[in-house]
Amino acid sequence: GVRGQRALLGRVVRYLVGNAGIRQLLDIGAGLPTAENVHQIAQRVDPAARVVYVDNDPMVLSHAKAVLAENPLTAVADGDLRDPAGIIGHPVVRAHLDWSRPIGLLLSGVMHQITDYEQPARLTGELIDALPSGSYVFIHHLLDLGGPGAVQLKEFMTRAFGRAEFRTLDRVRELFCGLELVEPGLVRVRDWRPDGAPATGEDEQRGPGLGCAGVARKP
Repeated sequence: GVRGQRALLGRVVRYLVGNAGIRQLLDIGAGLPTAENVHQIAQRVDPAARVVYVDNDPMVLSHAKAVLAENPLTAVADGDLRDPAGIIGHPVVRAHLDWSRPIGLLLSGVMHQITDYEQPARLTGELIDALPSGSYVFIHHLLDLGGPGAVQLKEFMTRAFGRAEFRTLDRVRELFCGLELVEPGLVRVRDWRPDGAPATGEDEQRGPGLGCAGVARKP
């Protein structure tokens, strides 16, 4: 599942920078830097692409700043998805990104850590409202398929992270706040613009089968 999510993120970034003409990306809930990070993928397509990583984990922030110290086009900011205004108004975010030009907002594997009580559509709505016209929003979310795989994974994530909220496709679609999805729409992870051989024999209740993904454009 993690490998599927990372491969998906790479496809999305290449689409945004290479096809949609986006030259600046805001990655919220970025996590620890690993292989094939957003800035590496984006700057491979366009060396001038700018990226801001946002996270609220002190260890993530410290490690990311050390890793990215020599990359002037990439910045790291302390922020929490549950406080959109704090992210939008963060000095690093404001200074590093040009808010008069389109931005690619990346919400990869983070919205299913927001509970219904925390009003996820309100949070994405505030972020979307702040984005310039022509921006794009990417959401990767784990699905509630009602099978044993989803139940087990949700229980594991709840123990590990203290929270997990799997949703149906219709409820994930609400997080885009009415924006029009680009082709192929909101689909399973493996079906979002695949760039390799299709998976065969995949169990729908395991791994990438539990995730969906979509990209939408703000007019």
